[in-house]
Amino acid sequence: MAQSAEAEMNVSLVQTAHVARILIVEDECLIRMLAADVAAEHGYAVLEADGSDEAISLLEREPDIDIVFTDIDMPGRCDGLMLAKHIRLSWPSVRIVITSGKVRPREDELPEGSLFLAKPYRPEELADIFALALR
Repeated sequence: MAQSAEAEMNVSLVQTAHVARILIVEDECLIRMLAADVAAEHGYAVLEADGSDEAISLLEREPDIDIVFTDIDMPGRCDGLMLAKHIRLSWPSVRIVITSGKVRPREDELPEGSLFLAKPYRPEELADIFALALR
């Protein structure tokens, strides 16, 4: 009987554990798929958007996104930096990781508390920055 109660408790704890949710915002399909695969392999729930308009729509519908990982150069009403600044104002608890292979923003151009990862990045670097963002 004690083993059964212990097993039920373990199952209950597993079912209630929070899985971090990452929104990947990237217009290059293969790069977005790579980032999504890395996140999923490390146990994160993944949502994907191919531009800022879709990202904002997802953020409005999905209240429990933990991290937004966004490229700077993309289509939509705003680029990734503007998207990140909008997220910081509208969803202040969302952690932000910004990436680019074309520009390296100055520290004062990044929203407070956000992180930057230069492209090209290795899968291990991406996994590490997701973990860092969640600390």
